[in-house]
Amino acid sequence: QVQLVESGGGLVQAGGSLRLSCIASGRTFSLHAVGWFRQAPGKEREFVAGVTWSGDTTTVDTSVKGRFTISRDNAANTVFLQMNSLESEDTAVYFCAAERSYSLPVTSDLYHYWGQGTQVTVSS
Repeated sequence: QVQLVESGGGLVQAGGSLRLSCIASGRTFSLHAVGWFRQAPGKEREFVAGVTWSGDTTTVDTSVKGRFTISRDNAANTVFLQMNSLESEDTAVYFCAAERSYSLPVTSDLYHYWGQGTQVTVSS
Protein backbone atom coordinates (compact mmCIF):
# COMPACT_ATOMS: atom_id res chain seq x y z
CA GLN A 1 0.00 0.00 0.00
CA VAL A 2 1.35 3.39 -1.02
CA GLN A 3 -0.15 6.77 -0.21
CA LEU A 4 0.94 9.87 -2.11
CA VAL A 5 0.70 13.55 -1.18
CA GLU A 6 1.62 16.31 -3.62
CA SER A 7 2.71 19.80 -2.63
CA GLY A 8 4.38 22.84 -4.11
CA GLY A 9 1.70 24.08 -6.45
CA GLY A 10 0.59 27.67 -6.61
CA LEU A 11 0.24 30.79 -8.72
CA VAL A 12 3.26 31.91 -10.74
CA GLN A 13 3.87 34.32 -13.57
CA ALA A 14 4.78 33.05 -17.02
CA GLY A 15 8.50 32.38 -17.20
CA GLY A 16 8.67 31.51 -13.52
CA SER A 17 9.47 28.25 -11.76
CA LEU A 18 7.89 25.87 -9.29
CA ARG A 19 9.05 22.63 -7.73
CA LEU A 20 6.43 20.04 -6.97
CA SER A 21 7.00 17.32 -4.40
CA CYS A 22 5.33 13.95 -4.10
CA ILE A 23 5.84 12.42 -0.69
CA ALA A 24 4.98 8.77 -0.26
CA SER A 25 4.21 6.53 2.65
CA GLY A 26 4.91 2.83 2.47
CA ARG A 27 8.03 0.74 2.89
CA THR A 28 8.04 -0.43 -0.73
CA PHE A 29 7.93 2.98 -2.39
CA SER A 30 11.48 2.55 -3.65
CA LEU A 31 10.22 -0.37 -5.79
CA HIS A 32 7.68 1.82 -7.58
CA ALA A 33 7.94 3.77 -10.79
CA VAL A 34 6.47 7.26 -10.39
CA GLY A 35 4.78 9.45 -12.93
CA TRP A 36 3.56 13.03 -12.92
CA PHE A 37 0.35 13.73 -14.79
CA ARG A 38 -1.69 16.87 -15.25
CA GLN A 39 -5.27 17.67 -16.07
CA ALA A 40 -6.51 21.03 -17.28
CA PRO A 41 -10.21 21.97 -17.16
CA GLY A 42 -12.13 20.22 -19.91
CA LYS A 43 -9.13 18.14 -20.96
CA GLU A 44 -8.02 14.59 -20.40
CA ARG A 45 -5.33 13.71 -17.91
CA GLU A 46 -1.95 13.65 -19.64
CA PHE A 47 1.48 12.28 -18.86
CA VAL A 48 4.13 14.87 -17.99
CA ALA A 49 7.16 13.00 -16.68
CA GLY A 50 8.21 9.71 -15.14
CA VAL A 51 11.06 8.08 -13.28
CA THR A 52 11.90 4.42 -12.73
CA TRP A 53 12.11 2.86 -9.28
CA SER A 54 15.88 3.32 -9.16
CA GLY A 55 15.90 6.83 -10.58
CA ASP A 56 18.26 5.74 -13.33
CA THR A 57 15.81 6.40 -16.14
CA THR A 58 13.55 9.39 -16.62
CA THR A 59 11.33 10.58 -19.40
CA VAL A 60 9.36 13.75 -20.04
CA ASP A 61 6.67 14.60 -22.54
CA THR A 62 7.76 16.59 -25.57
CA SER A 63 5.54 19.49 -24.46
CA VAL A 64 7.73 20.07 -21.38
CA LYS A 65 11.09 18.80 -22.61
CA GLY A 66 13.89 21.16 -21.71
CA ARG A 67 11.71 22.91 -19.11
CA PHE A 68 10.66 20.19 -16.63
CA THR A 69 12.90 17.73 -14.79
CA ILE A 70 11.87 14.78 -12.65
CA SER A 71 14.02 13.28 -9.90
CA ARG A 72 13.59 11.13 -6.83
CA ASP A 73 15.12 10.63 -3.39
CA ASN A 74 14.21 7.15 -2.24
CA ALA A 75 15.75 7.71 1.17
CA ALA A 76 13.18 10.46 1.67
CA ASN A 77 10.34 8.68 -0.17
CA THR A 78 10.00 11.75 -2.37
CA VAL A 79 9.78 12.50 -6.07
CA PHE A 80 10.26 16.00 -7.41
CA LEU A 81 9.10 17.79 -10.53
CA GLN A 82 11.13 20.90 -11.23
CA MET A 83 9.22 23.17 -13.60
CA ASN A 84 11.02 26.08 -15.24
CA SER A 85 10.00 28.58 -17.91
CA LEU A 86 6.37 28.00 -17.09
CA GLU A 87 3.76 28.88 -19.68
CA SER A 88 0.05 29.55 -19.37
CA GLU A 89 -0.56 26.21 -21.10
CA ASP A 90 1.01 24.48 -18.08
CA THR A 91 -1.94 25.53 -15.91
CA ALA A 92 -3.53 22.36 -14.56
CA VAL A 93 -3.94 20.14 -11.55
CA TYR A 94 -0.80 18.04 -11.23
CA PHE A 95 -0.96 14.50 -9.90
CA CYS A 96 1.74 12.05 -8.97
CA ALA A 97 1.13 8.35 -9.40
CA ALA A 98 3.03 5.21 -8.45
CA GLU A 99 3.12 1.67 -9.72
CA ARG A 100 5.24 -1.25 -8.55
CA SER A 101 7.15 -1.90 -11.73
CA TYR A 102 10.65 -2.25 -13.14
CA SER A 103 9.51 -0.45 -16.27
CA LEU A 104 8.32 3.13 -16.68
CA PRO A 105 4.63 3.37 -17.57
CA VAL A 106 3.55 6.50 -19.41
CA THR A 107 -0.22 6.07 -19.42
CA SER A 108 -2.52 6.72 -16.49
CA ASP A 109 -4.30 3.37 -16.69
CA LEU A 110 -1.08 1.57 -15.73
CA TYR A 111 -0.75 3.37 -12.39
CA HIS A 112 -2.46 2.02 -9.30
CA TYR A 113 -1.72 4.65 -6.66
CA TRP A 114 -2.59 8.35 -7.01
CA GLY A 115 -2.26 11.50 -4.98
CA GLN A 116 -5.00 14.10 -4.59
CA GLY A 117 -3.33 16.63 -6.88
CA THR A 118 -1.94 20.13 -6.53
CA GLN A 119 -3.07 23.16 -8.53
CA VAL A 120 -0.56 24.99 -10.72
CA THR A 121 -1.71 28.27 -12.23
CA VAL A 122 0.48 30.24 -14.59
CA SER A 123 -0.57 33.80 -15.31
CA SER A 124 0.39 35.40 -18.60
